[in-house]
Amino acid sequence: MAKLSLQVREALKRQVPKVAKKDLNREVRKAFKRTKNQMMKEFLQLPITQELMAGPQASNISGTLRGVTNLFAFIGFDAGEKPVDMIIQALENTNIQFRKELKKGNKLGAEYSVNLPTPEQIFAMTPMPWALGRSWARGIESGISGLGFLLRKNNRGRSGRAIQSRVKVRGGAFKPTPYITAFLQKYKKKFECLEYKK
Repeated sequence: MAKLSLQVREALKRQVPKVAKKDLNREVRKAFKRTKNQMMKEFLQLPITQELMAGPQASNISGTLRGVTNLFAFIGFDAGEKPVDMIIQALENTNIQFRKELKKGNKLGAEYSVNLPTPEQIFAMTPMPWALGRSWARGIESGISGLGFLLRKNNRGRSGRAIQSRVKVRGGAFKPTPYITAFLQKYKKKFECLEYKK
């Protein structure tokens, strides 16, 4: 059996870390892509997202309004508006960047960062149609007043489905529901612990 020369053996030793690092980065990128695809799919399946995407004719599948109206009409979006598109775009822009290689004994690792948007960034891009200093996405989590004054009408109001009365017409209130903050916290943890599958 032929033996490798000392020069060839040394050259191969130098190449192993480069190949291993390349493989590791590729596998982490695959894990990142899987997690990002899962995140996008889950966001689009959230009841609040689906209700807002369905527009003024939607039913209140999120349960936030006790079936009185739907989120699109209650918040007051204009008919034809696509309120979740900005959030979808921000999530789509999530990317991974490798910072440096890490070595612990014989193990090879990598330090990376993921630019997932923060809840504050999402709240900044989701102003209420009638109150620019407030975020409808934050309001879904903390509560939005006015349900007791809402009248459901065809072809009335911004959305064509609801208007606000000057007098209270019903009891009850908006039901705050976890949405952006809990969702982003969940995926922040997932991105911090990317695992790759061979």
